[in-house]
Amino acid sequence: MKVVLPGGTGQVGAILDRALTAAGHEVTVVTRSPSRAHDLRWDGTTLGPWAEAIDGSDVVINLAGRSVSCRYTEENLRAMMDSRVDSARVVGEAVAAAARPPRVWLQMSTATVYAHSFDAANDEATGVIGGSETGVPDHWAYSVEIAENWERAQTEAPTPATRKVALRSAMVMSPDRGGVFDVLSRLVRLGLGGPVAGGAQYVSWIHDEDFVRAVEFLIDRDDIEGPVNLASPGPLPHRDFMRALRTAWRVPVGLPATRWMAELGAFALRSDTELLLKSRRVVPGRLSAAGFTFAHPEWGSAATSLVGRRVGRTRQNRDTDRLPQR
Repeated sequence: MKVVLPGGTGQVGAILDRALTAAGHEVTVVTRSPSRAHDLRWDGTTLGPWAEAIDGSDVVINLAGRSVSCRYTEENLRAMMDSRVDSARVVGEAVAAAARPPRVWLQMSTATVYAHSFDAANDEATGVIGGSETGVPDHWAYSVEIAENWERAQTEAPTPATRKVALRSAMVMSPDRGGVFDVLSRLVRLGLGGPVAGGAQYVSWIHDEDFVRAVEFLIDRDDIEGPVNLASPGPLPHRDFMRALRTAWRVPVGLPATRWMAELGAFALRSDTELLLKSRRVVPGRLSAAGFTFAHPEWGSAATSLVGRRVGRTRQNRDTDRLPQR
């Protein structure tokens, strides 16, 4: 199977590139900074030679978009919007122009599209789209607008021969360096992994192995199109989420943080508190109805799995470093 990954050099792209290549598929990564044999250059906004890879491919998985791990300034929010909408638009142009278009286009989206909610869980059929909540920062509504425009760019692309799926993904948890699991794990190991702002806000997540399995499932299921939630069926309050992560790391306590402390921490990390404070209670309605089963449905065992892989990689790297150089 020929798979094209626009924007495939980030954390999620690395996960998919690694897994799909290991499964024997031919993967091409489209990136602004090509450095490997299977990379192609693009600018994320205009058609170019990279589009030839889409013609004759089987699957396109567009992951392009500026990282959300930044301060939510007006400039950065605009860059988030433009990078997502422009890349989805130009991928659609490439698919539409292909003589042999791919049979499926999976477009990355986000579970942030749903409203800040502490009560009912949000699935694709009954979930409440955010943007009109009261008592939350104004830019949270802009995050929802980004998600809506991102998905609209895919929906409006004239690609009748290609099935389209929008991946409303929760936070993908993997042991790789630099991802959200890495950041939270560092806080836990420093003794700072307690609840933030009371910890009642829900955390939606998905184990990286289930993320890959869900993508493969959606590629194979010709009867599924439109928005699909990629999230574990077990979202849980932040206080319980962090407690389970501390248990997995065998750290007995974690200092709690107030809202203003979270603001200071986010400022120091050049990030934004929306990633910590917005309550995302998202469940995989369509995946579950289609018969997909999660290998890691509960966070406690999922966290233990991720910690084990992280520790194993660290030991392997140390052993490699000790080998004599020739």
